[in-house]
Amino acid sequence: MKAAFPGSFDPPTLGHLNVIQRSTAVFDEIVVIIAENRQKEYLFTVEERVKLISAMVKPWKNVSVAFCRGLMVEFLKEHGIPLIIRGVRGEGDFSYEFELSMMNRALAPEIETVFFTTDPKFCMVRSSVIRELAYFGGDVSAMVPPEVNRALKKITEAP
Repeated sequence: MKAAFPGSFDPPTLGHLNVIQRSTAVFDEIVVIIAENRQKEYLFTVEERVKLISAMVKPWKNVSVAFCRGLMVEFLKEHGIPLIIRGVRGEGDFSYEFELSMMNRALAPEIETVFFTTDPKFCMVRSSVIRELAYFGGDVSAMVPPEVNRALKKITEAP
């Protein structure tokens, strides 16, 4: 079965990578979809996020990366993807993701959502926290892949 793992991935984290890796054992094909949220201000451009995630998923032949500018369910219907993968770290994530899945279900009842609980060691890993830590020179190397850590340092050390 083909599944999508959508998110803004700004920046991509080891928590994201963990969900992707675990998904490869469950689904035949996974498309990591970089979504655009008009309410967010991004640290990395779409092109940078695509490049970073493409490098992260290189070990898995059944994982690809795409970009979606519009409604996710429309993208999924156009590409014949019947399933959305969402990672949840706790009750707050589940509440938000549950409501999002209900909205998606109202828009496209044929598309299902499955939830992957996070590996406990990644339950505190959030892209927003990583951005803030990196901005102030904090060590985020335990939360992001090496290529993301290098990219964060390059951006946050720039004048």
